[in-house]
Amino acid sequence: MTSNKVLLSTTYFGPVQWYQKLYRAEHVTIEQWESFQKQTYRNRCLIATTQGVQALTVPVEKPANGGNCIKDLRISDHGNWRHLHWNALQSAYGESPFFEYYQDDIRPFFEERWAFLLDFNEAIRQKICDLIDFEPKLSYSTEYIVDSKTIAADDLRVSINPKHPVQDDEFEAKTYYQVYQAKHSFLKNLSVIDLLFNMGPESIFYL
Repeated sequence: MTSNKVLLSTTYFGPVQWYQKLYRAEHVTIEQWESFQKQTYRNRCLIATTQGVQALTVPVEKPANGGNCIKDLRISDHGNWRHLHWNALQSAYGESPFFEYYQDDIRPFFEERWAFLLDFNEAIRQKICDLIDFEPKLSYSTEYIVDSKTIAADDLRVSINPKHPVQDDEFEAKTYYQVYQAKHSFLKNLSVIDLLFNMGPESIFYL
């Protein structure tokens, strides 16, 4: 593992790249004072389905005070999204090697209700780290970090992005078994849930 510090945004079942940074870093700071940005991993994850890559997005509501701070962002109940997301995961990974093994750990995230996106994402992160079996050294920003040099960290808040990813020479997108690989070839940097359901206890070796 490399000796480094990184600054990350919160993620909803974040991509393998995000978890690789989390695993390899000497220390991680999660930014909780930034403004929410649409179409990012903050409330979106990518999974592999029989039709290809599918995005699952958590609907959110702006704070009552009109702000846009990620720590104050509430989850919306619009559109029965919890049911839809769990059905999508069942359909996509029901035949994967480890879905039955982990489904009881993951299903509660689509049955229980969290008020705030950051709390929800952090509960997911903690569970994923437990299941993959690693414990990152982690803290949360106490104010918006304008310059990551002040905490001697690499700023990855923008670069890990589903729409406009920044070239990352340090990210190792190692191939692993995927259910639909014969149909779509290997789909890299999907949600960590794709890695977990397909590789189970071996997931840590891909981080």
